[in-house]
Amino acid sequence: MATLMAGLGRAAPPASMGLAIYSPEHIEGVQSMEHPPFRPALLPAAATWVGETVIPFNDEPAAVAPAAEASAARLRLRDMDAHLHCSIIGTCLSTAELRKLMARFIGVEGLSDLDVHHEAVRLASLDAEVARALHKALDRRHDSGVARFATARDAQALGRLWQQALAAGEVPAAYWALLTHRRATPELRQRAFGDVHMLSHLVGAANRADIRRLAALSKENGELKDRADAQQEKIARLQDEREQDRAARAAAEQRCSHLELQLAHAAAALPAANEAAYDGLARSVALQTRRREEAESRVRALAAEVERLEAERAAALNQAAELARELAASEAALHSRSADGDDGTAPALAQALAEALHGRALLYVGGRPSSSAAIRDLVLRHGGEFQRHDGGIEERKGLLAAALARASLVAFPVDCIDHDSALALKRACLRQSVPFLPLRTASVASFAAAVAAWARPPVPPPPPACGCGGPCLRHG
Repeated sequence: MATLMAGLGRAAPPASMGLAIYSPEHIEGVQSMEHPPFRPALLPAAATWVGETVIPFNDEPAAVAPAAEASAARLRLRDMDAHLHCSIIGTCLSTAELRKLMARFIGVEGLSDLDVHHEAVRLASLDAEVARALHKALDRRHDSGVARFATARDAQALGRLWQQALAAGEVPAAYWALLTHRRATPELRQRAFGDVHMLSHLVGAANRADIRRLAALSKENGELKDRADAQQEKIARLQDEREQDRAARAAAEQRCSHLELQLAHAAAALPAANEAAYDGLARSVALQTRRREEAESRVRALAAEVERLEAERAAALNQAAELARELAASEAALHSRSADGDDGTAPALAQALAEALHGRALLYVGGRPSSSAAIRDLVLRHGGEFQRHDGGIEERKGLLAAALARASLVAFPVDCIDHDSALALKRACLRQSVPFLPLRTASVASFAAAVAAWARPPVPPPPPACGCGGPCLRHG
């Protein structure tokens, strides 16, 4: 009996109660069905459980107390055969409703719909609270079907309602209402179970056919969509071309109208236009003649100016040649004087050189070897120290910093030193506060003139005698 009650998913009733006892052959036959396609109900056709009491299903349940009769109105989920739970829960509740309900009892996060279904079926026969919650949810979900089946008074009426529901496709509500109805016989419940079971097979087969049909339709729909898109693009392109043709035709028609109007005006104004054109041509000829005469006079004036400038240029070239010869002569004389030890420079220049070079360490960077010896002798004769660096041609540029540290004056000819070395030397002199003299050339004369000018800056001229106090346009 305990095994029978476990199969029903509830505790066995006490033996002391006057209950219906089933034969061992019945129980053994039920227990021998390990994997039946349909599990038959264990209760007899005319009896069911009400709380802890078995009552017969007949038209006159007079032996049951009024409270028991009220509670026996419908069969509870936990009182049904456990093999019915799978079909009831799977057919009468959606996966979303079942997941939401089972979340109150188990963790559904990460579980599939099948796992949630299995847990609901398992707990429906093991946990009274889960079974009660499922029963309430099924009643709320199918209250209209339960109310419709409640009007049936016998199994024949229930069978007719079930057939009508099958024909109308209202299976979930009818299935729950039939299985919980107190007038439903085990045969009727088993027939309904079999109908639902076969219906699931039919639905699966139909779904597979629908899936294949849907795949074919999706493919065909994609091809048709691509073809429609191509046709739409072609139509849009043709419409654009038509609009362009219309616009071009409208522009051509407008241009033709404009040209026809101009032609009409030209034909009407041809005599006046010819006279106006003749007058305009005469004025243009007169204007061009005057411009030609002005241009010729300007050409003659420019030719005279060019001749004057050529004469001035020749004079300037002669003067420059004479100055070059004079400079070469003065430099040769200065070379000869520095070589034989006779300082024949002018007293003012000699005094300026002595003031600039006496006691100073001169660093000469770059230059030519031919003039560097004469510059060295000139520095030494005027009491200075001479040190030379070729600017990085043969000597390393790294030695230039050490030589600069001992120098009190730096001179370099800008025509005999590279541009980068000259800029680096200027920056080094500015950092170390050493005066430097950029020389115009590497000649001795240029060196002497630069050193003398550095030693004695030029005195500004006195103000003009007119008392203007500054530059005067009249007195110079």
